[in-house]
Order: sequence, then structure tokens, then C-alpha cells
Amino acid sequence: MTGRMAGKLALVTGAAQGLGAAHCQRLAEEGARVLCTDINEEGAQRTAESVNHHFGADTAFALRHDVTSPEDWDAAIATAREKLGGLSVLVNNAGVGVRGDIETCTMEEWRRGFAINVDSVFIGCQKALPLMKDHQPGSIVNISSIAGLIASDTMPGYNASKAAVWMLSKSIALYCAKRGWDIRCNSIHPTFVDTPILDGIGKNAGIEKEVVLGKLSRQIPLGRIGQAEEIANGVLYLASDESRFMTGAELKLDGGISAM
Repeated sequence: MTGRMAGKLALVTGAAQGLGAAHCQRLAEEGARVLCTDINEEGAQRTAESVNHHFGADTAFALRHDVTSPEDWDAAIATAREKLGGLSVLVNNAGVGVRGDIETCTMEEWRRGFAINVDSVFIGCQKALPLMKDHQPGSIVNISSIAGLIASDTMPGYNASKAAVWMLSKSIALYCAKRGWDIRCNSIHPTFVDTPILDGIGKNAGIEKEVVLGKLSRQIPLGRIGQAEEIANGVLYLASDESRFMTGAELKLDGGISAM
């Protein structure tokens, strides 16, 4: 630990597992205190307990949090104020896949995808900024996807929602900068990452996980899928003061797939 996040107060959504849990661990490892939120309260609690086990009591706290609910966001910001003493870092990590191509994607699935992937970022930033203004320098890190920059014929809902996160991040960055606030906003665009989401893909298709990983890896120039810790390292950079001159930008962690 080198203390790259010393004194930082962070809220991470979707923290029950996968990328969110990895972000919490990495930020805490470098000195941040973290509020781990997720609609899966037990999972968020496990993440917080793991962080506290490794980095000391009261490093992390957990909260049940439906990111599509403005009222839940009010509660999350109030908890950050109470438990952390403020907020200087917001990581909008919660997200879902959106099933179906342009002919088979239902309106219900489309709206659910936008509610969780996009509305949550809009509401979260809107609710967090008043508290973040009191704890500058600050950083908002929005987890988009390489699918927000590169389209596929099979997932219009996911493409569109993650592209919206990309552009929303730029708008928020400019808003903060034009008001003279030392609060940055950037997006991260991973490709396939080895998280429990991939387990579900294999189960739904009746395919073993190793077969799924092999198929996905062959699409990536580096020849492998990403690890959660590698994405968390990108979050760490953007959340830390090392990136204080970076805002309105996108960080592609995609093994080279966008270079093709």
C-alpha cells in the first residue's frame, strides 16, 4: 500500500461482487474509506466485511441501494455523510446486460437496461455533487463498456445505454469545470472481464465456463479476457489525484479490441 487514496471518501455502486467488489478492495488498499452499495445487501455487506478484515475496522460500510431510486440515492448520500464524513469519489459501477437484438429486445428489457445503466448515473451524479463540492478535489468514475464505443448487431440496448454513459460523463465533466470546481468526471470502457456475469452466460447457454472464456478471448488482440483487478487499477488512477488534469475522457481497458 502506498497511500494513493489517503483521505479519500468513496461510494461504489454495484459493490456486491465482480468489478464493484474489486474497486472497493483496491481503493481501500490505497487508503480510501468506502461505502459499498448494492441492491444485494448481503453481498455488499460481505464486500465491506472483507475490506475491513484486510484494512481495519470502519474502513468500509455497506448499504442496500436500488440505483434507479432517487430516494435510495438520498439515503446513500446521507450515509456517506454520516459514516464517511463526506464524499470525494463516486464510482458508478452498477449495470446490467440488455438482452435481444433490434427485433427481439422488448420495451421492458430496454427500459430496465437504461434505468440501471444510465438513469442511475444521472441520479447519482446529481445527488452526489452537492456533497462532493465540500470535499474537493473530487472524482466521478463511470463504468461504461467498450460496447459503448463499438457496436454489435446483437445488443442495441446495451450499446445504446453504455454509449449514453460515455456522453453523459463528458457533459458532467464540462459542467463541473465551467463552474470552477475541482471535480473530474471520466468513463471507463472495459471489454470482457472474468466476473460472475460470465458464469451466468455459460449457464444460460448450457456451455462450460472455460469454453465461454476461450470464445471471448479469441476476439481480443491480447488473447485473453480482463481480470477485475485490472479494471480496478484504472478506477484507482481516475479516482486518485494522479489524474487531476484528466476529465471528460474515456479510459479503454479492452485488450486492444478497439484498435482493430
